[in-house]
Amino acid sequence: MRVTSIEGDLLDQQTDAIVNAWNRNVIPWWLLLPQGVSGAIKKRAGYQPFRELGGMGPIPLGGAVHTSAGRLAFKGIIHVAGIDLLWRASRFSVEASTRNAVALAQRLGYASLAMPLIGAGSGGMRAADAERNILDTLRALDGTLEVTLVKLGRS
Repeated sequence: MRVTSIEGDLLDQQTDAIVNAWNRNVIPWWLLLPQGVSGAIKKRAGYQPFRELGGMGPIPLGGAVHTSAGRLAFKGIIHVAGIDLLWRASRFSVEASTRNAVALAQRLGYASLAMPLIGAGSGGMRAADAERNILDTLRALDGTLEVTLVKLGRS
């Protein structure tokens, strides 16, 4: 597995799919005001990925599900339950989300995947801790998937 860490905009990456750091999916998506990555996806992709997500029911902590990319050019979006019911991330939720996102991308035949700092932001984890947990998890995985870890760029 090839892993690259960059600063930039997740939605500008040239990859087959992206990861959306989501929640356990127990509250209807239309009641939420997505922020960060989810907010940017909703703004640029439209409602379709979130409508699909809403029909999938609860996601186990650290679980991953796939939807279309709406108006975005990606082949799909992998949504991970990176935060618990109290909207907090943990080492477990970040590592499991990372493993399950990669496994799903490989199962779907994707060659490349871009992911944000799962657990940082709304999840309350320090960005440096989220990055370390994700990179350590990715380095322990096998496969040919190219993964780009995208940290929010400084503007």
